[in-house]
Formats: sequence, C-alpha cells, structure tokens
Amino acid sequence: MSGQTRKKIQKKLKIRGYSLKTDGLDEILSFVNRFQDAEDEAIDLLLDQLDHQSLKSSIIDKDAVHQVVSLLLEAEAAEEESPSSSHSSIRVVDAFLIPKFRYDPIKKHFFQHAGSLPIHGEASAKAALYRDRLLLLFQRVSRDQHFIKPAFDTDIDTSPSCQLSTIQSLVGQRGRRWVMGVISQLEDGHFYLEDLTAAVEIDFSKAISFDLIAYCIWPKIIAFFDSQYKITTGFFTENTIIVAEGEMLSEGIFQVITCGFPPLENRDKSLKVLAGHDFFGCGTLTKEETLRLADLEKRAVNDMFVILSDIWLDNEQVMEKLETVLNGFENVEIVPSLFVFMGDFCSHPCNLSFHSFSSLRSQFGKLGQMIEAHPRLKEQSKFLFIPGPNDTGPSTVLPRCALPKYLTEELQKHVPNAIFSSNPCRVKFYTQEMVFFRQDLLYRMRRSCLIPPSTEETDDPFEHLVATITHQSHLCPLPLFVQPIIWNYDHCLHLYPTPHTIILGDRSEQKAFKYTGITCFNSGSFSDDSTFVAYRPCTQEVEFSALS
Repeated sequence: MSGQTRKKIQKKLKIRGYSLKTDGLDEILSFVNRFQDAEDEAIDLLLDQLDHQSLKSSIIDKDAVHQVVSLLLEAEAAEEESPSSSHSSIRVVDAFLIPKFRYDPIKKHFFQHAGSLPIHGEASAKAALYRDRLLLLFQRVSRDQHFIKPAFDTDIDTSPSCQLSTIQSLVGQRGRRWVMGVISQLEDGHFYLEDLTAAVEIDFSKAISFDLIAYCIWPKIIAFFDSQYKITTGFFTENTIIVAEGEMLSEGIFQVITCGFPPLENRDKSLKVLAGHDFFGCGTLTKEETLRLADLEKRAVNDMFVILSDIWLDNEQVMEKLETVLNGFENVEIVPSLFVFMGDFCSHPCNLSFHSFSSLRSQFGKLGQMIEAHPRLKEQSKFLFIPGPNDTGPSTVLPRCALPKYLTEELQKHVPNAIFSSNPCRVKFYTQEMVFFRQDLLYRMRRSCLIPPSTEETDDPFEHLVATITHQSHLCPLPLFVQPIIWNYDHCLHLYPTPHTIILGDRSEQKAFKYTGITCFNSGSFSDDSTFVAYRPCTQEVEFSALS
C-alpha cells in the first residue's frame, strides 16, 4: 500500500473531524487493500459507517475501525448468499432506452431530457444534434489544464493556457487565436468552422497538426510541431470537431496553423463531474454496490465473451463453421458467459428487393436448433443478437432497432434466454462498461477523410479510427449524408464518459488497440475469413481466433 493512500485516508478523516491512531490506520489500510481499483469508494464507505457509530472519542483506534469493517464484510457476505439481492453480472442496454442528457453552458451542468423523443424529429432536432455534440466536447475541453483561463492576467509568453475564442470574436481581430468548432461544407468546395456564435471559412493549406496529448502555447513549441507532428493521428472528416490555432486574413478566411482533436479526459474525472447522472443506461449504483460488484468482477477470471460478426444463415459453409465453433466451446471446462452474434445475418441485403423473409425466419429457427443441440451452452451461456447494416429493419439509419420478432420467434422457442438488442448496443459486466457497434466504419471513414492521415505516430488505419471515435466521443462522426442518424437519438452513439471497452464489428481485418486505457478491437468477418474473438473482460484480454 503506497504512502499516497495513507495520506489520502488521513486527509479524509481530518476533513470529517477525526484523528487517527497508528493501529487504526493499519486496520483501514487492510480493508482498503481489498478494493485496489476502488480505493476512494472504499474509504468513503467506511467513513460513512463510522459517522453512524456511537464513538466515545473523535480519536479513531483499531477497535472502532474493526467494528465497522466487520459490519461491512458481514453485509457483503449476506448479500452474496441472497440471490434475490445480487445484480446480474451481464446487463444489456438497448440504444433506444439510453437516457438523454444535455449540457447547459450557462449553469455549467448536465440535465436529463424530460418527455418523449419522437423518431421523426422536427428541423430543430437536427440543429440540436450538432449543438449537443459541440457542447459535450466543449465542457470537456474547458476542464483541460491547457485550456483553462488563468485566474490572473499573465503575459501570453509565460502563460501555459491556450484560451479559446468564439468564432464571432475573430471579426476585426489580428494575431493568432485558438478556436473550436465543427468542420462543415456550407458551399461546394469551401469548408467552414462553425461554433454556436458564427461560421468562418477555413484554409488548411499551411496547417500542421499538434499531438493529441502534448498541448502548449504556440510561440514556445512551434518548432517542436514542425519537427515531429505534421498531421495528427485520426481521420479529419466533415462533421468532426477540432481545436485549431490560426489568424484571420483580410479576405475573411481563417488561416489554420495548428489543429487537432479535442483532448481526451480521464474516465474517473468525467464521472466526478456528472454528479451521479446515469449516462450509460444501467442505473446508478451505491458505494456498497460498486465495491461489491468490483470484488465479484475480480473473481470472474473465467468469464469469457465470444464475438462473431457476419453470420450468414443462408450460407451452408458458414453454418457448418459456426457449428464447429459451438462444438468446441461445448466441450471446454467452463463455457463462455456470453455469445455475441452480430449481423449481417443474410448474404444478401434485406432491402426492398428482398422477398425471402419466410426463408430467413426458418434459418433463424435452424440456428436455434443448432444452439439447442449444445445443452451446456444453452443452459449456461447467454446469446446476444445485434443487427448489421444490411439486416431487416425500417431503414439504414442509426441507431438500428433490434431484429423484428417475426424473424426471431422461432429461434426463441429453442433458446429462451436469447437477447435481441439494437445496433449499437451497450453491455455492462459488473462495473465494466462495453459498447458493441456493427458497422463497416473504417472503409467509410477513410473514404470521407479530408486530409490524408498521418504516418508519423502510426500507419495503422485502425489506430487512426480508434483515436477519432474516442476523441470525438462519438461512434460514427461521419457526415449525415454518408451515414444518416435519427436526430433525437444521436446521444445513443455518444462515448461519454469513455467506456472501458469498444467492440467494433467491421469487415476489415482483426485488430486490437489499447488507447489511453480504452480497449478497442475489431472482431473481423466470420463469413469472409472465419475469424472471431474470445474476450476475457476481467483482464481485458483479447484473443483472436480463426478456423482453418
């Protein structure tokens, strides 16, 4: 146990008016050591219980701490023994059930949207989509140490702050300014940067891009940029939000000098700001529940998720390979906790020219019979089905609703615990948050890219893709004419706070990339090259698999 934890405990006790003996500190340390990934919650929980005790003195000794620790451990043991009180280890959240939050820039806090959200929104809903995206990233950037406005006036050469200006304030200004906005094409061939105040035409011809982590004031670091970072990691497409430094030209064009994506924020820091709001959609947990679930998660070392994408039910070879996979996992000592089957579930697009829905329904029934023929998997594993971009549905717009009941009811007769959810879809494993998204995103992002991606830091397109969606806090930051999105449900694609794991079902090759603590991987296409992924959420270990 580090000395930093000791100081943290002593500080928290002092704030509550307690003094601490050495033996009492050792007792608290032994308790907190049980929850290394949730130290703050463990300390706060213990102190909350101390406040409810009838203490003889404000000086805390070993006996007082031991009494509280015993009560907490007994409560935990009793809760584990009671099945009715225990949370399910795996909870699935449909995109259309995710609560919507908006940021108020005046009061500087989030508030939950009240009322219904129609699928067919009014014109104002489209404007609100861009406004909400921009404000979400703006409130994040405003807490970044490099963009915080100094409390006192300082000389620009010595100040470590890059103060953001509104685009409207650029009129009549000379010299370099930092701005933040959405890249948009208001006229053919002319790109603009928009914020909530105005829009200005931008010129990238002289731009260099800054590193996503190393922010500094430009006079001191410009040589560093020139020598190391010509273009930042990521895909710059229309609709992406950037932070840029430049100056206004006499022609009314903003000459961009340096630019990049808004900096990421640590997940724990984001959660502290949210004040108990449930952005993920699984409900808020008490400190006791968080600690208990974190402890159960550590013990779940044998839990495994098996993820497959592109399962063509109308292709005999694919079905034979799928049966081989199920046979293999049926015979292992501990079967996987969850199978995730992502579309497409048919080799032909299920559009207006598709007329074989009755045949597809029977093929889902055959899949149910195949799963039923593996009794251990049927009884002990869960099966999650996520539709693909060409599967049956009202349209190709995102988010996509779950597969229609007409197609799946035959399967559910054989596999009652099958779960049919939306695309994208969220899954919570104890305390760990995961997002599943089936979309051929990499190809479309590369097609829509305005500036060739950098090869300075990486030449891997998948790493560029991960950097883009995480810094944009959005699963699909493509222009709406490339990928339509239901205006009122754009929040379902937000990645804020950043989840622990992002699972993409992309037809490109299998890849995994751990970026700023976020595990992101692509499962590959099972129909194309027989690839799939075995994922252990406890250790965030990604195991690429393929049939020969």
